[in-house]
Amino acid sequence: MHTGRTITLTIRPAMAGAGISFLRADLGASIPARHDSVVSTRLCTTLGAGAAQVDTVEHVMAALVAAGVDDAVVELDGPEVPILDGSAEPFLFLLSCAGLVEQPGPVRSVEVLKTVRVEQGEAWAELRPNSELAFDAELTIDFPGTAIGRQSLALRLTRESIARELAAARTFTLAEEVRALQQAGLALGGSLHNAVVVDGGVVLNPEGLRMADEFVRHKLLDVVGDLALVGAPIAARFSGHRTGHALNNRLARALMADRSAWRWANGHALLETAAEPALQAA
Repeated sequence: MHTGRTITLTIRPAMAGAGISFLRADLGASIPARHDSVVSTRLCTTLGAGAAQVDTVEHVMAALVAAGVDDAVVELDGPEVPILDGSAEPFLFLLSCAGLVEQPGPVRSVEVLKTVRVEQGEAWAELRPNSELAFDAELTIDFPGTAIGRQSLALRLTRESIARELAAARTFTLAEEVRALQQAGLALGGSLHNAVVVDGGVVLNPEGLRMADEFVRHKLLDVVGDLALVGAPIAARFSGHRTGHALNNRLARALMADRSAWRWANGHALLETAAEPALQAA
């Protein structure tokens, strides 16, 4: 999306309990997919370790969540995850084609015990306790004067609902932002094939939107991918208003930094039923 480079990504199996990591094969550097590995949230979520960085990790992270993959190595030969069509659906499709393998070991979630909130101007995001071992989310976005407008969505986040309701929603931007980004040497690979572009009250993509509220659905998909960097499913109630990658990461950091705000819980917060074996990419 941003570098305009052709990059190859391969998702490989990992040992049980290893979690998700990104491997810059061209540099021989491994970066854990953790909230405290985030080094930038400008336009996307960027992970880094030393001189190695990987941009735009949020969509593949959301796909791994929806597929139920707990352990995997995401290998790249460049600095950015391929954008594909701007959604998580192609990653999810390829994971389903490859198949999954059950691994031994307990599956657990991060259970939120008290409200954690972060704010930036009018934007805010928070996690509150949930009496059920589940992840319920409610998000509002507001882009006045554009085809995006104000949209809200409330959803119980499970693997199935993420795959069904969020995975196909594409990233989006404003036409004037595209021009400014490309003049700054960014969004060099951006096109109507991998992003929804809005010019005032008009959606420029000839095929239009995939769903009427595709914008808020994609923003909630970003929340899923960004909060997956906690390293385990979260059992909580998430609420957000005009949140983005920066606030999502600040929320994850604030939660994990306050040891009185959470505890480990047995079972998986993104399942319709509780316990299930850990899975890895096949």
